[in-house]
Amino acid sequence: MKKFGISALAACVLAVCAQPALAEVRIGFVNSDRVMKEAGPAKKAQQKLEKEFEKRDQELQRMSKQLQTMQEALEKNSMTMAEGERRTKEREFNDLNRDIQRKQREFREDLNQRRNEELAGILDRANKAIKQIAEAEKFDIIFQEAVYASPRIDITDKVIKALTDAAPTAK
Repeated sequence: MKKFGISALAACVLAVCAQPALAEVRIGFVNSDRVMKEAGPAKKAQQKLEKEFEKRDQELQRMSKQLQTMQEALEKNSMTMAEGERRTKEREFNDLNRDIQRKQREFREDLNQRRNEELAGILDRANKAIKQIAEAEKFDIIFQEAVYASPRIDITDKVIKALTDAAPTAK
């Protein structure tokens, strides 16, 4: 019983002593998803990627329409076609379908790789901006992931503004 009383007293003393220290801690929160969607550099990177992959996307759409037209023609005319012609058309359809699937996979892989490259640069710049804000405003800790964060500690808008203001001119 004596050990319990000493432990309880020690816990109370620690709680009382820790209160003033906790009152001075400055905590911030940054919503990384918002930064990656709303900051000027992130928007520019998205536009750059769209422009870079636009031709390939249009080519894939054209090929998909061609495949759909081939499928409709096969379904409509397969009963009236000669056996050899029908097999040739089905082979052409299957070859085009395989080609489209391969090109779509390559497109997705290339797009993901380029997006990751662009976002890595933006993330690096965002982290530098967060560190500058933390040092200038004397934050003790800034979280980027949280289940809940009070708007009072949310500095996302400051980070977005810092990134947008510091954005270099387009290349």
